[in-house]
Amino acid sequence: MNYYVIYDGLCNLCVTLVQLLETLDQGKLFRYIPMQDEQTLSTWGITAQDCEQGMILIDGNSPTQRWQGSNAAEEIGRLLPLGNIFVEAYRSLPGMKWMGDRFYAQIRDHRYTLFGKRDDTYRSLYCLDGNCTR
Repeated sequence: MNYYVIYDGLCNLCVTLVQLLETLDQGKLFRYIPMQDEQTLSTWGITAQDCEQGMILIDGNSPTQRWQGSNAAEEIGRLLPLGNIFVEAYRSLPGMKWMGDRFYAQIRDHRYTLFGKRDDTYRSLYCLDGNCTR
């Protein structure tokens, strides 16, 4: 089973989180596509405007099943070993989902100001087809 994480390859925070996921998962579950790869994203009907709403997670077995923004972050967490325990605890606390959604939106909208912007798009070793170039 594969999931595709679509992330901002110019965002320092986004790239750091992708690198953490790469270390934890080592390509077993997740593949990574930068939002800047418009050609690949167009095969799924994903536009630059879609990407403005935050990261996207696509179920590789059922590409119409997608999560975006804080929902994508939660689903990634849920898929990690023991992650479901933490995600369920978070979701069970009154008001946390609402706060988490607002927090995610603020980080998303100000990511370059808060964390900086890379000069070059980061491309993961665990890309869509395994034939990645950095």
